[in-house]
This record gives sequence, C-alpha cells and structure tokens, in this order.
Amino acid sequence: MADVLERDLGTVLEWLAVAPADPTVEAIARALLLDTLGCAIAGAAEPEVAALAIQLAAADPGALRFPGLTVGLTSAGLAQWFAAAACWHEACEGLASAHGRPGLHALPAILGPALTRRTTLGAVLDALISGYEVGGRLGAICRIRPGMHVDGTWGSFAAAASYARLIGVDPATTLAALNHVACHMPFSLYHPITFGSTARNAYAGHGATHGVAAVAASLAGLGGPPGSIAAMTAIALGTAEAALPAAAPPGHWLIRDGYLKYYPAVKHVHFGVAAAEAFHAEAPFPAAEIDVLSLDIYAEARTYCANRAPNTAIQAQFSLSYGLSWSLLYGRLVPLAYTSAHLSDPKVARLERMLAIETDTALTATGARGCTLHVGAGTRSWSLRIDTVPGDPNRPMTRAELVAKFTAFAAPVIGTPASAAIVAYVLDGQRNAVFDLAA
Repeated sequence: MADVLERDLGTVLEWLAVAPADPTVEAIARALLLDTLGCAIAGAAEPEVAALAIQLAAADPGALRFPGLTVGLTSAGLAQWFAAAACWHEACEGLASAHGRPGLHALPAILGPALTRRTTLGAVLDALISGYEVGGRLGAICRIRPGMHVDGTWGSFAAAASYARLIGVDPATTLAALNHVACHMPFSLYHPITFGSTARNAYAGHGATHGVAAVAASLAGLGGPPGSIAAMTAIALGTAEAALPAAAPPGHWLIRDGYLKYYPAVKHVHFGVAAAEAFHAEAPFPAAEIDVLSLDIYAEARTYCANRAPNTAIQAQFSLSYGLSWSLLYGRLVPLAYTSAHLSDPKVARLERMLAIETDTALTATGARGCTLHVGAGTRSWSLRIDTVPGDPNRPMTRAELVAKFTAFAAPVIGTPASAAIVAYVLDGQRNAVFDLAA
C-alpha cells in the first residue's frame, strides 16, 4: 500500500506541475485567498494576536509587513503570526473530506517568500492551489485520532507542497519533502479548547513553518525516505496501511469541494446556526417562550463541538449549543457573539441549558452533514431540516457575500478604501501583477 500511495502522490504532483490553467479553479482560489486575508486582518486587531507579533519580532526581527500588522517580521514569523490571526475568529475555510483546512496551512507558508521574492499574483494562486490539492488529499488519508486537533498535523503537507510550487521545486523532490514532513509530523491536541485556551490558534503556523523547513531540507539532500507517510499513519495515527483510502486522482480538483465559512464558528456548528437563524427570521413565536428545544445532528459534530456553557470565545466557537442558542435570539452569528457580555447572557444560557442534542444516525451512517432543529412553545411547534449552508460547495457565497464578509472583517482594521483596493487586486488583478498587499 505504501508503494501505491507513493505512486499516486507522485502522479498528482506531476499533474499539478503541468495542469492547464482552469479559470473556474482559479476563481475559487482567488476567493479563498481574499477570504483568508480578511480573516487575518480582522485577527490583527485582537490583543493576543498583536502581542504575538511583538514577541515574534523581538525574537527574530524582520522587514515584512501585512495590513493591520504593526511590526516587521521575517517569513517564518509572518507565517506563525498570519496563521494565528486568520483562525482567531474561526471564520476561515475548510474541506470536509479532509476534515480540516488546507488553505490555512498553505497560504502562511508562501506569504512571506512571495512578498520577499516579489513573485506574481498568478504564482501565489498556483502555489495555493497546489498546496490545497496535496494537503486535501493527505488530510483524507491521515485521519487524526480522537483527542487530537487537525490544525498543525497533515496541514504541514499543504504547506510543503505550496512552498515547493512557489519556488519551482520538481515533483520528485517535493515528494521527498512530503515524506520528510511525515517523519516528524506534529501531534496537535484538542485539549486546550476544552479549557478555553487559545494555544490551538498557533498550531497552523507551526505546521506551515514545518512544511517550509521540510522543503529546504529536501533540497539540501535531507528528504524523507519512501514509505514515510504510510509509516506515520500506522505508528502515530494507528491506521494500518491496508486501511488507507486512495488519494483523489489527478483531474479531480479538491478545491472545488471546499467551503468558505459564512459564520465565524467551527463548520460543524453552522448547520444548527443556520436553522436557528431561520427561526429568528421567521419568528413563529418569541424565543423567550421556547420551552422545548432539540437538535439532531451527525456524530462528528457532537464529538468536536460538545462544549456547554462556554466561558471563552474559543470554547463558544466549538459549541453547538451556544451558537444555536445565540442565533435563536439574535439572528446571524457574528464575532460579537463571543464577547464577554454575550457569553454571560442569561437568555442565551436558558436556551442552551434546555437544548437536547441527539445523533442523527442516518446522516452519520452516510457521512453526510446536516441537522434537524425542533423548537416548541406550549402547543406550538416549529422544525427545520438543514442539509447545506451558505459557503458550501453546492451553495457557494456570491461575490457580493464574499466581499461583504471581507469588508466587515477588514474595514474596521485598515479602513474601507484599503479594503476595497485589496478586493479589486485579489479578485480582478492580472496574474502577472506583482504580489503586493500594501494597497
């Protein structure tokens, strides 16, 4: 099986190296790039993220700048900082088949090098796509164990592939770099989230720098040996070679299957939030009168988002009960929901205590995502089934929705004119334009 995996990955890398430009795939990559930049700019305004930049600059001063960043950083420092900023509000992308976020790891790995080398926007988009495609495939193969968090683990493969493409590394050396990544794959715990710790927000940055270092090592002759990925899945993740799924074949663009987040919360939370938002909009009866509340949802959502009565923002971002209850009362879930005033809102707490969450066995058996929300008040009842939410592959955000989200996240930090300039550059800029975010 290890030989088959090596062959399949090599074939994918060779395909990506010569794959013809696809306007629809590039359009998705541009949207992914813009959305992730917006998430990072919004994160820059958070005190902990600003403090992280200062500490990274003190340890290793650099000259690279980013909108909203108040100090200069090196490429490695920028990767660490950008990844933490981008995931701070839990509003960035993901790929369901990989159960994680390839773009969150691929983009930080190339951001600094692209700015330093003054590469083109087209080169950045191509590298982001390559990282996404490789990382997404290995995310589907390298399924994490219960108790682990996905960030910072297989995302290192996305980072390595993205950086290798940016600097023109051949497929064989890139494969050696992927094997090098596997030889000391990071092991990320879900544990901090349970305690409300934001340590998790640094995981993707660690994974990004790990991927870049693996490429450098492989170029110097320190590549990982064949079979390392399969060995890692067996030893670290407990998955025997025979149980590894096949990688998606060349020609299947995983980036088409990815999603952008309409709500700032873990993707599993979105389905219940969408149903609750619909209840709020329809208002069949006042939320204050609700006396029966239940949610049927697939098992994985309950595994990763079971936090009740969250005390911190990151706990609330991973809480099915909190996001749903807040949205029943206030409508669309926004970062404001995670402020201390709302986290201690007694009206939200009442609904959250009432909410019964059950496993939808049919959804779980098929691997599908969705939910059914039941709401009652006396003799009145209301229910809604949700199988898709805005931002899903079959329901992508419109350009207007994408720009509105970016502007809402970025404009308070860098101003409306600068936000509009970045939108125009990323979505409509020429491929041969120098990559520059100083707009």
